[in-house]
Amino acid sequence: MNSATSFNSVQTLIVIGNGMVGHHCVEQLVAMGAQQRYRIHVFGEEGQRAYDRVHLSEYFGGRDAESLAMGDAAFYQQPGLTLHLGTPVLEIDRQRHEVITANGCFPYDKLVLATGSYPFVPPIEGAEGNSRLVYRTLDDLDTIRAAASQARRGVVVGGGLLGLEAANALKSLGLEAHVVEFAPRLMPVQLDDHGGAALKARIEALGVGVHLSRATQSISAGEQYRYRMNFAEGEFLETDLIVFSAGIRPQDALARQCGLELGPRGGIAVDEHCRSSDADIYAIGECAAWNGSVFGLVAPGYRMARKAAAELCGQPCEPFLGADMSTKLKLLGVDVGSIGDAHGASAGSRSYRYIDEATASYRRLVVSADGKQVLGAVLVGDNSYYDTLLQYAQNGIALPADPASLILPRGESAPALGVDALPATATICSCHNVSKGAVCCQVDAGITDLGELKAATRAGTGCGGCSALLKQVFEHELSARGVAVDKSLCEHFAFTRQELYGIVRVEGIESFDTLLARHGKGEVGCDICKPVVGSILASCWNRPIMEPSLVPLQDTNDTFMANMQKNGTYSVVPRIPGGEITPDGLIAIGAVAKKYDLYTKITGGQRIDLFGAQLHELPDIWGELIVAGFETGHAYGKSTRTVKSCVGSTWCRYGVQDSVKMALRIEHRYKGLRSPHKLKFAVSGCTRECAEAQSKDIGVIATEHGWNLYVCGNGGMRPRHAELFATDLDDETLIRTIDRLLMFYIRTADKLQRTSVWRESLEGGLDYLKAVVIDDSLSLAGELEAQMQLVVDRYECEWANALADPDKLKRFRTFVNDRGGDPDIRFVKERGQRRPANANEPELIPLTVESV
Repeated sequence: MNSATSFNSVQTLIVIGNGMVGHHCVEQLVAMGAQQRYRIHVFGEEGQRAYDRVHLSEYFGGRDAESLAMGDAAFYQQPGLTLHLGTPVLEIDRQRHEVITANGCFPYDKLVLATGSYPFVPPIEGAEGNSRLVYRTLDDLDTIRAAASQARRGVVVGGGLLGLEAANALKSLGLEAHVVEFAPRLMPVQLDDHGGAALKARIEALGVGVHLSRATQSISAGEQYRYRMNFAEGEFLETDLIVFSAGIRPQDALARQCGLELGPRGGIAVDEHCRSSDADIYAIGECAAWNGSVFGLVAPGYRMARKAAAELCGQPCEPFLGADMSTKLKLLGVDVGSIGDAHGASAGSRSYRYIDEATASYRRLVVSADGKQVLGAVLVGDNSYYDTLLQYAQNGIALPADPASLILPRGESAPALGVDALPATATICSCHNVSKGAVCCQVDAGITDLGELKAATRAGTGCGGCSALLKQVFEHELSARGVAVDKSLCEHFAFTRQELYGIVRVEGIESFDTLLARHGKGEVGCDICKPVVGSILASCWNRPIMEPSLVPLQDTNDTFMANMQKNGTYSVVPRIPGGEITPDGLIAIGAVAKKYDLYTKITGGQRIDLFGAQLHELPDIWGELIVAGFETGHAYGKSTRTVKSCVGSTWCRYGVQDSVKMALRIEHRYKGLRSPHKLKFAVSGCTRECAEAQSKDIGVIATEHGWNLYVCGNGGMRPRHAELFATDLDDETLIRTIDRLLMFYIRTADKLQRTSVWRESLEGGLDYLKAVVIDDSLSLAGELEAQMQLVVDRYECEWANALADPDKLKRFRTFVNDRGGDPDIRFVKERGQRRPANANEPELIPLTVESV
């Protein structure tokens, strides 16, 4: 049988490789009716059928091989389709049109190579045996799990995407995890220097050691750990386990053996039809090289699979002319995005950068020389900007007058690019090549459920990066047709945040697991529902967030009860109610700052922030502050932050009320109150407004007859003046009114919604809010006041609670088995205080790499 065989007879098609791309190719072949003209044989080297490598790390989180499998096992039991698992192809005989395996020879008419890639292991002396682990397959993960059972520390060689995934896997196995990267930054292909630095800071804050510009020269026996990784100039790092993830190489051994043309840097050379130099052999995925380039993402592999399947079935399909390598990831819980020309390599391109050192967030926008088109972007810390920027880049949408506005912070409800502005040809899901027009067609066909849409189009079922945009487009199209939109929080909860809040209150639910079991779907939840439920539980019951059942629901800052800074250190912010502090309190803060060499700054919220504390120092610092009479300032939480005040009638000749006394009462009442977003208050002693109360969530201004209450204002990127809500209130009525308003906000606001945005979204506006809060039109006043009182009664300082529990204090270690600091954190002196060292600056603390 040969390539000249007539299509009137059934031919034999062999697919070598049963990974994600190979499986997708077979799916497309079946969908196109290929069994009418081919007997299809699929050969897989592994013992498991195709599984989801994108979510491979979840294998350590409890998912088994079957749950990771692509599709149902019955798929490969269809007539005309045979799957050979655990059967590697050893050779290809192009003259005889045969593939040779250990189980015999199999003739073919057409052949598809989907052999993928293999991990590159640098030629390092001593890298063999148990020290030469890789992170690629389920079998590899089983080997790593077994090795980890006898290990304390693990090191990943390679700081790229897979390397960071591997580090996360080691961490999930309970090991102290480190990453060693040859380049001067993490993810050097996708990120620039600033992006790499931001990612490093965030990952180090999670307890993963990062060692950059390190080339492992040899591996020898260690002293305190099993192995010693030897670097240049006598530096070394000891470890019990080493995983190599230093890049991938195309698995083109079969192509080399049978004489197919290869790309200049390896890979099977293919044309725009995914055809190799042999007209009867196609190559797709990571083993293929188009125009000299190998594409290591799922989406390009799927496009190649669709093209090859169409060619084999004689159906039309767009030619494969390269692929967009934009990607949106979450690595160790950290958002990372890279779009197009992320490094600004295009001639004449210009860049806009946003750097937030307080949260280690970074965004870069690359635009064309004429300033009219997005060429690329880098995101670290917040991928909410990704979908908008990707659509600008992919569809050539004209930039706004100020391109920087696309990456600057925006209010929680500030619109991104409206989906109605996207053309029908805009790609929503690149993995399965689903356009906005295709989504619209499915809506027109009667689909009103997101799950049904995914089943019909496959959109959102690949890497999952398009899920948010897909939901947005789908809901917009339903609304445009007058169809009620499902407002489910996420795939695990078919409720809004408001509905979940009501369920938690009515049923007295105090744990995420109980809520998920009673009213949700799935077993573990996701990055959307966990923090939302964590916030709801805190708002309702005010239990310490360091309780074991609540810790997994918190973000990084809440987890360690401190704000992470750009260099992996943390800020310490004691509460200074109303801005009032005694000389002894000032001396105590100064003593702590001096002892631990912390940067000190008086903030606009009338408190003193201390910066530069390492993770292991936090308990000691807070221990001294609490002894001195301070409490946590909740600067890390979506909660009450500060109550700013002027000196009021006690000192000021214009003051008409004691603003400091009222500020103290308000702050002590609402400290620790958790809400959908942060809350800021201010109390001014007269209408001169020195405390700037009219820019706060809750603003109080003294009058000769009492207090005027202003609500729902905020500063920031979307400043909004607070609105006058009630006038001339006495002390008790003021507090009662604030109780009701805040609890009504907590009950009805959406996730991460500031009071200003919540107020703008209320039907009926300010008059409706007054009717509910002041006139009790919904008969809720007593209930809202009781809810607030429960929160007030249960208040306790979260740091004092943690310090009293040795088990909780175990979280505050940079390294699992050592109480020391991170040797990679560097400082310099400036204006009499230390600050984080920038690249190439002389160091205040020398960097050493040693066995810890």
